[in-house]
Amino acid sequence: MKIAKNTLVTMTYILRRENENGEIIQEVKEDKPFDAILGKGMLLPKFEENLMDLEPGDTFSFPLTPKEGYGEFDETRLMDVNKEIFMNNGVLNTELCKEGAQVWFSSGDGSQPFPGIVKEIHDSTVTVDFNHELAGVPLYFTGKILEVRDASDIDCGCGHCHGSCCDTEDNNDCGCCCDGGCNS
Repeated sequence: MKIAKNTLVTMTYILRRENENGEIIQEVKEDKPFDAILGKGMLLPKFEENLMDLEPGDTFSFPLTPKEGYGEFDETRLMDVNKEIFMNNGVLNTELCKEGAQVWFSSGDGSQPFPGIVKEIHDSTVTVDFNHELAGVPLYFTGKILEVRDASDIDCGCGHCHGSCCDTEDNNDCGCCCDGGCNS
């Protein structure tokens, strides 16, 4: 069966920075393959496009430009926030208020929290980068299609089965993003 919209695809892949010889960002191996339903908006659109019409046993390799991946780096997404938000009972939380720390923020309207990376610490403010960690980075994928089947309504209940969605190092950042079956 060929990969098409609303098929459940099981695959392995290696995501590299820049090109086929670049630093490995993420590797999904055959003992813990990645499953995704194509056409549900869970994967990068250009990633999905490059997988269309492949079959089990096929291998793939392709680059994605920053625009096709996680977007260009946007200077306006660097923000200075009040250092007081890192205080707990008058004490600075040095685990969160340090360069390189990932901190989760909420807009206060009940929407889903979003991550930022602490870039610089100043006297009264902290510069936080709200760009995706791979913004501005050319990506290169290689992999193999292990299985392709029609997605069932149970599979489609949340648009994917398990795995990483090409989004995190620990492969556990895939909350349900939709409700309904394969044709919703």
